[in-house]
Amino acid sequence: MADRVRVPARNTRYLGSLAFQVALLLIVGGLAYAAVVNAAQNLAHANIATGFGFWNNTAGFDISQTLIHYSASTSTFGRAFWVGLLNTLFVSGIGIVLATILGFVVGIARLSRNWLVACLAGGYVELVRNVPLLLQLLFWYNAVLKSLPELQGSIALPGGGFLNNRGLFLPRPEFGPGFGAVVIALLVGVVAALLLRSWARGRQARSGRRTRIFWAAVGLIGGLPLVAFVLAGLPLSFHFPALGRFNVTGGIEVLPEFAALLIALTVYTAAFIAEVVRAGVLAVPAGQTEAAQALGLRSATTLRLIVVPQALRVIIPPLTSQYLNLIKNSSLAVAIGYPDLVQIFTGTVLNITGQAVEVVAITMAVYLTISLVISLSMNIYGRATAVVER
Repeated sequence: MADRVRVPARNTRYLGSLAFQVALLLIVGGLAYAAVVNAAQNLAHANIATGFGFWNNTAGFDISQTLIHYSASTSTFGRAFWVGLLNTLFVSGIGIVLATILGFVVGIARLSRNWLVACLAGGYVELVRNVPLLLQLLFWYNAVLKSLPELQGSIALPGGGFLNNRGLFLPRPEFGPGFGAVVIALLVGVVAALLLRSWARGRQARSGRRTRIFWAAVGLIGGLPLVAFVLAGLPLSFHFPALGRFNVTGGIEVLPEFAALLIALTVYTAAFIAEVVRAGVLAVPAGQTEAAQALGLRSATTLRLIVVPQALRVIIPPLTSQYLNLIKNSSLAVAIGYPDLVQIFTGTVLNITGQAVEVVAITMAVYLTISLVISLSMNIYGRATAVVER
C-alpha cells in the first residue's frame, strides 16, 4: 500500500497564515467599499455636489499672506490651495531650521559643567515641554505681540523698520539688472567650496595631513559674489516702509500671526530636540571623550569631530519625528488666523463649497506626502552620515 503524502507542519502554518491575511484583506476591503457607497448615497440624498470640479471655480475671498500672486476676484480655489500650502511649508521650513539650532544649543547646554547654564537649560526644557503648544501659541499672539504699541506709537527700528501690533515692517530689497550674475557667482562659490572640502578630506584620508580650508571657503562663498556685485554696478536697492496716518506703506510686512506661530513652533519643538540631542551625546561612550582629551584636543573640537558624528546615529530617528510633529503642529495656525493650508482649505474653502470629503482627503494626502518626503530625506541623510566601523 502506497505511503500517504505528508504535508510538513511548516507549510501548513504558512497556508493558514496566508488564508488568514487574505480573509482579513477581503474584510477590510469590503468595509471600505461599504463606507464609500454609504457616503456617496448620503451625499446624493442631501444634494451635496461631489467631485473636484470646484477646483477651478473663482475663490472670491482674500488671503492676508501670499507668497505667490493671488486675487480674490480672479484666482481659483486651486490657487488658494497652493497659497495655503506654500504658507505652511514656509513657516515649517523656517521653524525646522530655528528649532534645530536652538535645540542643539540647549541640549549641549544641559550637559555643561557650569551649574547655572545647565539649570537654565533644564528649566527651559521642563517648562516648555509641559505647557500645551496651543496655550503657548495664544500667549505669544495675545500677550506679547498684540500688546505692542498701536500704529501711531510704532517702535522705530535701526535700518528703517517699524514694529507695532500690526506686525513688523522691514525694508524690501529690489534687485536691479545684473543681480543674476551675483547669484551665479554665489552658486559657483558654494560648489567650489564643496569640491575643496571633498579634496581636503580625501587628502587627509590618504596622507593623514589636515588641510585648513576655512578661509578659502569664506573667500569663495563670500568674496566671489562680492566681486560680482561690485562689477555689476551694485544692482541692489531697498524700498523703505513709510509710517502714515492710518497704516504703514511699502517695505515687507511680517504678520503678527506668522511671528507668533513661528516663535511658538520653534520654542516648543526645540525643547524636545534638546532632549534628543542630550540623549544622543550621552549615548557616546565616555572613553571617546577621554581619548580625545588624552590626545590634547579641546572640548569644542572633541564635540564637533568626535562626539556629535557618533551621536547622530542616535539623534536622527527621533529628530525626524520632531520635524514631522512641527509640520503637523503648524495646523494650529487656525487658532490665531494665520492663512496656512488648514485655515484656507479645510476652513474657508470647505465652508464655501461644502465638499468636505474631497477637501479633507486632499489635505490628508498633502500632509502624508510631506511626512513621507521628510522621513525619506532624513533616512538618506542618516545613512550618508553614519559612522562606518572598521
